[in-house]
Amino acid sequence: MRNVLIVSHTMEIGGAEKALLGLLGVFDYTKYNVDLFLYHHEGELLSFLPKEVNLLPENKSYASLAKPLKQVVKNRAFGTLIGRYKGKNAANEYIAGNRVKDGSYVYIDYSHRFTEPFMPKISDKEYDLVISFLTPHYFAAKKCKGKKKIAWIHTDYSHIEIDVASELDMWSAYDCIVSISEKVTEAFLSKFPSLEDRIVLIKNIHPAELIKKQAEELDVTDEMPDDGFIKFLSVGRYSDAKNFDNVPDICSRLDNVKWYIIGYGPDEELIKKKIAEAGMGERVILLGKKANPYPYFKACDFYIQPSRYEGNAVTVNEALILGKKVAITNYATAASQIDNGVNGVIVPLENEKCAAGLNAFIKDKELQEKITQNIENSDFSNSGEIKKLIEILEG
Repeated sequence: MRNVLIVSHTMEIGGAEKALLGLLGVFDYTKYNVDLFLYHHEGELLSFLPKEVNLLPENKSYASLAKPLKQVVKNRAFGTLIGRYKGKNAANEYIAGNRVKDGSYVYIDYSHRFTEPFMPKISDKEYDLVISFLTPHYFAAKKCKGKKKIAWIHTDYSHIEIDVASELDMWSAYDCIVSISEKVTEAFLSKFPSLEDRIVLIKNIHPAELIKKQAEELDVTDEMPDDGFIKFLSVGRYSDAKNFDNVPDICSRLDNVKWYIIGYGPDEELIKKKIAEAGMGERVILLGKKANPYPYFKACDFYIQPSRYEGNAVTVNEALILGKKVAITNYATAASQIDNGVNGVIVPLENEKCAAGLNAFIKDKELQEKITQNIENSDFSNSGEIKKLIEILEG
């Protein structure tokens, strides 16, 4: 039996976490022992971990990484406290000195970078393969033993501001770097060209049977009634990347559409403000956080991904797995997810043109029928991608 360790943050509802579930769902557990180390044992997706996966105990030092500082003190995780304090000061200095507009990625990078020296080992076992599934990747590089180590890229690096030198050191500690799409690779290598020979393309794997099963578990008619409106659905974090703040204006330009949004996050108040400004309180409906969003996918007429940028939107594949008609905005990685006019449509990002594209799709019944037939004859789970990971493992 080969031993594999996967390191990640939590099992909160998110694209990367769902992709991790998909990966865990296709391992052959007669050949591989898989340990999973999570910084925090939190999240609605925890209960969906395969029973064969060995979830390692939570460690207070790692569990304190994203906690309020009062809780860190209460946990007596003083190394984490010191590292986070040093990291915040260093990040502030870097952001000010380099005129960084959005320092969110710098803060989390520095937080992990400066806490790493104070962190205990993740495990004493030596693994055949160690996978760091979600950045920052400092801990899996230094706090466990592995014959091979790989790190995953889930982010489009063309849209974020980082300390390139700091992250180059972090990524360079790994034998292979997994990218989830060609465009993600291109954006990553624009920042780190010296790492080109380490890149391996492994698309997100989706637990198709679980998704289909969960879609049948709830009746959501009360929340998404059949009231004569065309039902749009979008799912994702309420953040700048997802562009939900522009949905009210786009929806105001559409004919007979109600647009439902599932998610949570820092932009919730901004989205509510935009709904009020556009007078869309009856037609743009925030459904909040849902542990099981798939009955809502099933209930919608169209799934819409209106993002400003994406690495690879897991929700798009989930909608396709459930046979939904999909439209996405023309973000940088869009063409890696949708073959325009074949299994969905790609519309412009700008609000007026986006609305025009969506209205045209709603009215084109012939195109909808063609797309629906193509979806029915396709496999969107990407389950075969596990072979690429096994090749790295077996070497």
